[in-house]
Amino acid sequence: MQIEIACRHGSVGEPVQNYIREKSEKLLTYFERVTQIQVTFDFSGNRVKAEILVNAEHKHDFVSHYEGEDAQICFDHALHKIEHQIKKYKEQLQDHRRDKPLNEIAESMLPQDDDDDDDLDDDDE
Repeated sequence: MQIEIACRHGSVGEPVQNYIREKSEKLLTYFERVTQIQVTFDFSGNRVKAEILVNAEHKHDFVSHYEGEDAQICFDHALHKIEHQIKKYKEQLQDHRRDKPLNEIAESMLPQDDDDDDDLDDDDE
């Protein structure tokens, strides 16, 4: 997996870069098909905007943004959003592949009641 860290109008230190790489590796525990992670920091005044772009095989990209005052905190919040997106995507994959529950299959096999039968019973009385 490839991890790229870029900064615009500023820089982050080596300890923060190591922290980003370490945390980014943990995305593989959620989704093993991650191929590339791009982390971009945009510094403007005392504000920092973190953007994370995650590429995965057979899937569109996961993207998250967060803006704050500290680069590491912004990264943590943006990474949390990515984790949530990946978990949600995996749940959708599992739900899509899951078979219908047996009670739904049984209900679909039962004969359906028609409203016309109720009207006929009322006329007989």
